[in-house]
Amino acid sequence: MVIISTLLEVGGHVGHLLMVESWVGSMSTLLPAGIKDSGHEFSFLTRDLGHYLRPGTPVPHPLLGAANVFTAETNDESTLLPHVRKLQAAFGFDGVLTSCDYYLPAVAAIAADLGLPGPGRTAVADACDKHRTRLICRAAGVAGPDFAVAQDWDEIVRAATELGYPLVVKPVDLCGGMFVRRVGDEAELRVAVDAIAGFPINARGQHRSPRVLLEECVDGPEFSVETVTVAGQTTVIGVTDKRITGAPAFIESGHMFPAALLPADTTAVAELAVAAITALGLDATVAHTEVKLDPRGPRLIEVNPRPAGNRITELVRRVTGIDLTAVHAEAVAGGKPDVTPKETGIASAAVAFAVPTDTGLLTRVDGAQSWAADPRIVERKLADPGTEVRPATDNNTYLGHVMVVDETRDTTGDLAQRLIADLRFELEGAR
Repeated sequence: MVIISTLLEVGGHVGHLLMVESWVGSMSTLLPAGIKDSGHEFSFLTRDLGHYLRPGTPVPHPLLGAANVFTAETNDESTLLPHVRKLQAAFGFDGVLTSCDYYLPAVAAIAADLGLPGPGRTAVADACDKHRTRLICRAAGVAGPDFAVAQDWDEIVRAATELGYPLVVKPVDLCGGMFVRRVGDEAELRVAVDAIAGFPINARGQHRSPRVLLEECVDGPEFSVETVTVAGQTTVIGVTDKRITGAPAFIESGHMFPAALLPADTTAVAELAVAAITALGLDATVAHTEVKLDPRGPRLIEVNPRPAGNRITELVRRVTGIDLTAVHAEAVAGGKPDVTPKETGIASAAVAFAVPTDTGLLTRVDGAQSWAADPRIVERKLADPGTEVRPATDNNTYLGHVMVVDETRDTTGDLAQRLIADLRFELEGAR
């Protein structure tokens, strides 16, 4: 059953949360702020504190809000769990969470080991493995693309031939659109597969699966569904529009909330997301589920058992007054978060990203001089001169973003895109 933005009853419990690793981008500040806004506190656990002390870290540093900072090998569950048990005996955590996809399974393992609230080890493991998600959701009747998984080259070629070109090639265990490519023939398939094979260890030092997921191309606009699941009840907060660029890659260039969809399409997209969450057995979590809408109807792309990145949670907050990071903190603490929309005076919010296409040293950015005086612009960030620029291949390399709001619906997406399109980035040694 889909429930659109209802009250889940406020739990009212103030707890101490353990945050295991984090992203170093926007969510590194949004999640700590959300924990604080939910009335909880957090301690931070990492394998490498230096990872969070790099140039460009937000000021003030988000970890200054941590009650404690612990160090342990977060990539080795066999040593991590005994270490966290000792911490639990001393500090008494009420929940555990992360904003980094690569540590969602570790967080689920800790929650299960300590008997804390959470979405469950199996459910998280299945959601974080794109092939397992496909298998489980297909068995449950959740519509998605035809697919196959393979490892050896000959096996990959056979699977691709059976599916038919064009198709989408992706790793089973990366995020941010990394190495996701549309391929039109065997030569392009070879390039895509070799690129995935050339990245055997992810950005957090974890060994990756060598399996490759091949999928039927689903043509049509893409959306994400932001949900909250507590005690087996999933609440749909809303549907977000997603803009894609960078073919044959799939790079997110912007988002708008709420999506400009007919009511029937909004319901269909939301119901598919809820069906996928139910099939995976996720609970006690905020989820960000990606869906494409083709002429046959909505088709599942993937399920992420954590709040959305790329400033989507901020779009949701500005329109609905619901802070999904605070909601997530309350859910993992065992509470029942309030997801009742509030009157904000904002009907539409959008963000657009500057996606680099050239290589060189950034020397100047023109076109944003009037942004500070535009009341529709509520957030802006641009790369500083001296930044080394390379063409984007995924969602991890932007030159900045702009966020806009409006009192009317369906207007902000185009505005944000125009503002970014008007920028001029001067690069030294561009090629």
